Amino acid sequence: MAAADERSISAAARRLGASPSAVSQQLTNLESAVGATLLQRNARPIRLTPAGEIMHRRAQAILNEAAQARAELAMSQLSTLTRFRLGMIEDLEADVTPQLLTHMAGELTRCQFLLETGASHHLYDQLDARALDMIVAAEFGAETDWVEVHPILREGFAVAAPKGVIDKDGDVLRQLKRLPLIQYTQRHYMGRLISSHLARQNLTLPHRFELDSYHAILALVGQGTGWTIMTPLALMRARRFADQIDVLELPMAPLTRTISVTARKGILQDMPATLAETLKPIIRQAVVDPAIARHPFLVDALTIL
Repeated sequence: MAAADERSISAAARRLGASPSAVSQQLTNLESAVGATLLQRNARPIRLTPAGEIMHRRAQAILNEAAQARAELAMSQLSTLTRFRLGMIEDLEADVTPQLLTHMAGELTRCQFLLETGASHHLYDQLDARALDMIVAAEFGAETDWVEVHPILREGFAVAAPKGVIDKDGDVLRQLKRLPLIQYTQRHYMGRLISSHLARQNLTLPHRFELDSYHAILALVGQGTGWTIMTPLALMRARRFADQIDVLELPMAPLTRTISVTARKGILQDMPATLAETLKPIIRQAVVDPAIARHPFLVDALTIL
């Protein structure tokens, strides 16, 4: 399945945490077992043969049944779950993820945990490819019939500007327009969300930098290079720059995103909902309360759902 989805032996090996030679040998063993060639490996990218198309279609059902069996066993006796693959949005990796894993390790005493952190769109791809069992990520807003979604947190975007540069009692947007915007990369969903919002506000803002690192963006802001639009989660993750920046309300129509637990529908039974309820008090204590204490205006921008 990995080789068929990735269309590359080396990419499949990276996804599985194995060597390309091991993946190639397993494919050879499988082809020998079924008595048919499944992949045209000399093609670039590799292609499924007609037999491979049949195997790929049947393998989807096999994997679904295997996941369902694991879930039913876990529900009947939670301690029997032996492997759990979780994807976490990188915004939560420092403050929330360790507490969640500690809690889960206490509940699932014989379970091995595989954790992957990254951008939301990457985690969705991994969930779709069955490389992860469950993810905690920002919702894309697109309707999909193969997932179940359990919202955790709604957060509104805010402005980060160089310390003391913006008069909060003046026309904030007019002052910001005099500075370059340091954009979050549009290769990620959050960057595209921000750009689309600015376009809806008919705002064309000059920018020289488009980065995918919260720390790098806020370091530039702290040095006076420009300003940025960011979520409270991102601001808390890079809070070592807090004394170099001012955080302000977004001086335009509000923009929000929702962080949710997402899993393939009907596979893990009550586990996604249970994980969501476990996460809510952790996020409140680790992120929401400290963020509001530091920036009181965020009380209306951070909502546990």
